[in-house]
Amino acid sequence: MGIIRSSWQAFGRWRKRRPFWGATFLLLSSLVILWVPMQLYEISLVPGSMVFAGFFLGGMVMLMGILSYAMPRLSTLLGIIGMFSAILSIMGALGGFLVGTILGIIGGALCIAWRPQWAEADAPAAHHEAAADKEPSAAID
Repeated sequence: MGIIRSSWQAFGRWRKRRPFWGATFLLLSSLVILWVPMQLYEISLVPGSMVFAGFFLGGMVMLMGILSYAMPRLSTLLGIIGMFSAILSIMGALGGFLVGTILGIIGGALCIAWRPQWAEADAPAAHHEAAADKEPSAAID
């Protein structure tokens, strides 16, 4: 029981230092967006097909979600690129029947708005980004 509790607490600490929900929504969005081109992969090599753009943009959204987990300091930039790619996926993958686009917009907005939980409210944004890579106890001092 102690191992499970300590693992859950470690996951909670890891999650607080990242734009967890924004990155999760971006990953979910990418799966929905990539579903449409995967169903049409037979015609993806036909000249003039926009299915390849669906693969590319769905992969971009997925990459932005993964990078948001790995590099929380860049969450604003990654959220903007992820949101932009999700909106553009309407052309190549129908935006995952618009569900993927909506999830991508929500995930990108959450990544853009994310700040470390222990950051002071009146500190400049540069201080928030510098605190993203520190442990909570080091950021408070």
